[in-house]
Amino acid sequence: MSAQPNGTIAVVGGGAWGTALANAAAAAGRPVTLWLRDAGAAERLERTRENARYLPGVPLHPGIRATAEGADLRTAEAVLLVTPAQTLRGVLAQLGPAFRPGAPAVLCAKGIERGSDAFMSAVAAEGLPAGTPVAVLSGPSFAADVARNLPTAVTLASEDADLAARLARMLSGPSLRLYHTDDVRGVEIGGAGKNVLAIASGIVAGRGLGESARAALIARAFAELMRFARAYGGRPETLMGLSGLGDLVLTASSPQSRNFAFGQRLGEGATPEAASGGKLAEGAFTAAALVALARAREVEMPVAEAVAAIVSGGASVEAVVAGLLARPLRAEAG
Repeated sequence: MSAQPNGTIAVVGGGAWGTALANAAAAAGRPVTLWLRDAGAAERLERTRENARYLPGVPLHPGIRATAEGADLRTAEAVLLVTPAQTLRGVLAQLGPAFRPGAPAVLCAKGIERGSDAFMSAVAAEGLPAGTPVAVLSGPSFAADVARNLPTAVTLASEDADLAARLARMLSGPSLRLYHTDDVRGVEIGGAGKNVLAIASGIVAGRGLGESARAALIARAFAELMRFARAYGGRPETLMGLSGLGDLVLTASSPQSRNFAFGQRLGEGATPEAASGGKLAEGAFTAAALVALARAREVEMPVAEAVAAIVSGGASVEAVVAGLLARPLRAEAG
């Protein structure tokens, strides 16, 4: 069953990004069911109409209904899964049976599963009923901007190009614009890889190495992302777009990004545990998986390897920076 123009949207996950996407979908004129794991939090959100923990000061759109009941997802024409990448498999096991048969699942987490080294679309294919359409949403977007209806553009990918176009129309609103593509793998790689590389950019900033060094780092990190995408079937034009270069530039340039802020604290001398500050930096979980996948296909990713080494505690920032600077000189292409 394909998404209908006026269908109800379900959003699974009541964090900042889930709440922001719920607000955006409601602003596009769709009835929205926002599912939260904690019944008390759902009741407070429904009563106060504000997600005070994650998006203080941002009113919840009147078209949103908060719930903790899985059965309330049954009427949704499309389900946005806005939970951390490392929890997706568990969420699907819990809630997947409650989805309306044939309703598309839109994956909004950016990461690679630890242990299995699986992309989110592969996790969804294993965890959802056979035949469930799967799409991926990614791109340069901060939750606070989307929640406050500031102009934002992202990419939605599905192997079914018609479904991708319909979902993009369904979710686009006054301030959130969705472009669509059938390059699921390219969009996934951009979203997952940029989190790791943004940590490196934050380390450079925290270490006080200068803006010239950070610009060079971002450029070389993007070259790594392109090499990785080619090895795993992503299209170059996808990586050059919103979900690749666009997302990397945003995430690698602002302390508003959790991954950049995490890296910045590492660069300032914090341990990985202290640098997390109690906030999820998805790139810290993805780094080892990204490197493992790169090595499996002999893709050279020195910046990603440096991040993985620092995050795991296997190398100091000083040693990693020295190692990167000591790499042999080579032609820039690729």
